[in-house]
This record gives sequence, structure tokens and C-alpha cells, in this order.
Amino acid sequence: MAPTDAAGRLADGQPQLIWRRQIADTETPVAAALKLIESGRGDFLLESVEGGATRGRYSLIGLAPDLVFRADGHSAAINRHWTTDREAFTPCAAPTLEALRQLVAECRAEVPEGLPSALACLVGYFGYETVGLVESLPQPEVDPLGLPDMIFVRPTVILVFDRLADALYLVAPVWPDANRDAARMITEAEERLDATAARLASATLPAPVRADLPEPAYQPALPPGRYGEMVGRAKDYIVAGDIFQVVLAQRFSAPFTLPPFELYRSLRRINPSPFLYHLDLPGFSLIGSSPEILVRVRDGEVTIRPIAGTRPRGKTSAEDAANRDSLLADPKERAEHLMLLDLGRNDVGRAASAGSVRVTDSYTVEFYSHVMHIVSNVVGELADDKDALDALFAGFPAGTVSGAPKVRACQIIAELEPERRGAYAGGVGYFSPDGSMDSCIVLRTAVVKDGTIHVQAGAGIVADSDPAYEQRECEAKAGAMLAAARDAVARAGEGSFGQ
Repeated sequence: MAPTDAAGRLADGQPQLIWRRQIADTETPVAAALKLIESGRGDFLLESVEGGATRGRYSLIGLAPDLVFRADGHSAAINRHWTTDREAFTPCAAPTLEALRQLVAECRAEVPEGLPSALACLVGYFGYETVGLVESLPQPEVDPLGLPDMIFVRPTVILVFDRLADALYLVAPVWPDANRDAARMITEAEERLDATAARLASATLPAPVRADLPEPAYQPALPPGRYGEMVGRAKDYIVAGDIFQVVLAQRFSAPFTLPPFELYRSLRRINPSPFLYHLDLPGFSLIGSSPEILVRVRDGEVTIRPIAGTRPRGKTSAEDAANRDSLLADPKERAEHLMLLDLGRNDVGRAASAGSVRVTDSYTVEFYSHVMHIVSNVVGELADDKDALDALFAGFPAGTVSGAPKVRACQIIAELEPERRGAYAGGVGYFSPDGSMDSCIVLRTAVVKDGTIHVQAGAGIVADSDPAYEQRECEAKAGAMLAAARDAVARAGEGSFGQ
């Protein structure tokens, strides 16, 4: 589209996506992020690894947000002048979910032919406690991390790496503004793309980080024996018939003074997963390698993929097959998965047209870098009176991080866990200009803040749970992030993390 055409459409109130395509067979998302991402600005990198071994087709980088949306409870605020004044937040007149819905609608745009639809025009996270927006639940008062319940950013430049085509799409969204000249806004978008392309072409990679630091070690937030007491009380509720299962979590913390992106680099190698993310947010970073979709909306279809049931990967293909067969034959694992599959059907049904919900895959085993899981797939047609945000909160929080029945499990979590979960068990996701949405559960994720990493992990408590075993499961799940932190520190000590 010619700039004059784009300016005319923009002046008529139609958002424009200014873009260009270039060959990127020598550029990688990590190298580009090292060149382009600025700390604390709200930039991000999203990647994917399929089946624990194959890089996903698209990777996304977002730069220099012009807008930041944040919320705590039912109160939200928006900063539309983020590039020039990071304190200029204005309270939203509408409650949080309605304010976010209005912003998502504002960020709708026609995607030009030839441009991938995997565009992250609004990206962020929402913490576990945002369940209070849709259910009346008690919440712990203790909030050691002090994070907002929700943050979303709107980048002014989006890079889409297409691994299959060895191509890079540079995109500059332009949103209507009646107080500005449309032609000038289009010119500025072109200039942003020029500047980004120039930095990619000419910027040298930073020197490898060098630091001699002690090996990180976790400090649990709970005193010894406290988690076992929580498990015992949860089992009492199960025996009383309140719930079938509840997921109880705990937090572990360790010193980490390297740049947060070094943790991400180690994590993506050590524990690749379908959802890899580095959100460089004001005051903290959110870094994760989640295996599990929360809710996806694409082409009018809602998808939830329950994951429950785990075995380690074998050292050989024969061991893999034996572990897979053992997993599928385990009645406890199958029963837990069935319970969460039923929850998935119910969650999709809350946003789907009547009669459209169906299970397209059930009890399949997916292999990841270190483990295998039982996975099912539930889909439904998005109802005419629902949108992506309705679908998102219909499935939130996921049964795999709460329990069943879900609302009662959430009440018990609030009673037994001594502090707010924050980002853990919430979601990381993005809304695209075509109305689609993708989100994952915040698992295997670290909050990096003030020189410390904070990692939370949980275990599903059932009637015959052993407290010591569930404690070890939490430690093992948190261990993946600790391994990444130790790897990053070791490489910094050697100065060997090649750029």
C-alpha cells in the first residue's frame, strides 16, 4: 500500500500496519533481541519449541511500547504517553475487564495480505489473583513480590521471524489519532522500521557477560514442615467431599544479579517448551518456559489443551516407549487427566456455541525435552455473543493449577497458601489485530526483581497424596529454573556464553 493510501485510511479512522519483509537466514531472534531490547521499557521476546526438539515457525519481538495498561483488582489505569512520560497513568473509567476489552477492540486492524497473522499487538500477563474479577474469592493479604495483577503493552515495532521461510517481517502499527496528522504518523512508522533495520544490520552484539558469582541456591518461602501441613489440611477437605483435587504451590527464591536475559538464554536451551517468553517489564522481568496452553482463539475456534500425567523421558527410544506405556496404564494418572479433560470441556463450553464442543485428541502422549505428558485437545466454535476475552476468562484459572471443582479449590488455595501467587498460575499471552488470541499458563517461570529470582511450583493433592512426595515434586518443578540460573552464572564465570 502506498503511504498516501495508508494515510488516507488512517485519517478515516482505520488502523494501519506498515510493514516490510527481508531475508533473515543469518539473523536469529536471540541475536536480534540482544541488539534491540532495552531494559525496563516493556520490550518482549516470544518463542516456541514443538515436541521439545523443533523450533516453532514464528518468533516475535516487540519494541518501544507507546501504551501500557496495568490493573490491580477491579481498578485499571492506562498510560498513552509511555515513550515520553512513564508516570502518566490515567485511571480507566470502566472496571478492569471492560477496560481491557475496550483496549483489545481498539487494537483491531486489518492484516494486509502477505503478512503473517501471528502479530502480537497487545502483549502481557495477568496474575492468578485476577480470578477475583470473575469469581468472588478471598485472597491472601501477604504480597511479597508486589507485582501488578495485570500488565499489557502495545509495541510500536513488531518483528516476526518466520523460521520456515528464513524471513523477517518488520511491522509498525499505526493507531488513529484525531489530534495528529495522518501522513506524518505514517512517515514516522516508516522511520521506525528504517531505524530498526539499520540497528539489526549494523549493531554489534554486546560482549559476553563476565561475572564471578556464587552458584545460586534456593531459599524456600515456607518454613520446614509447613507444606506438609497444607497437604494434610487439603486431604481433610477431600475426605469431607469438598473437592477431588487441589493444587498447592510454594515459592522458592535465589540471588541472581546477571541481566535477566541471560537467564532466558539458558532456560531456552535447557528446558525448551511450546511457550518461551521474556517480558522485560518496568521494575521486573517475567521469564518462562511453559508447556501448557491456557486458552487459544483462532479463526473463530476456542481451544484448550489439558495436560495432566507425567513421566520422565527415557535415555533411549525403548525407555521412552516403556515410560509412555506405564503412563497410559496408570489408573491414577488417567483418572486425574479425565477430571481435567472434563473441566476443559466445561470451560470451552462457557464461551462456545451450543453443541459445538468436541474433543479432537484424547490421552495422547507428547514428548518434551525432559518429560512426557498425557495431553487432550478440546475445541468449540466461539459463540456470536462472546469474544476472545470471554473465552480467556471462561478457562481461567486452568484446572491444572487450581483443582476440581474449580471454585471450591480456589477458595481452599486462598485459605491454605500463605501469600498471593502473583504471576504464577496466571497467564502470558497476546491479542492479534485480527481478533485472535494465544495464551499459556504461567508455569516454569521466574520473576526476576531486585537481584533475585522467584519461582513458584505446585503439586496436585489427591486423597492418597504423600506430603513428602508432593514436597519433592514442587522442588523438582522449581529445579528447572534453578538449573537455568546456575547455567547462566557458570557461563558468566567462564565468559563463555558465545554471542
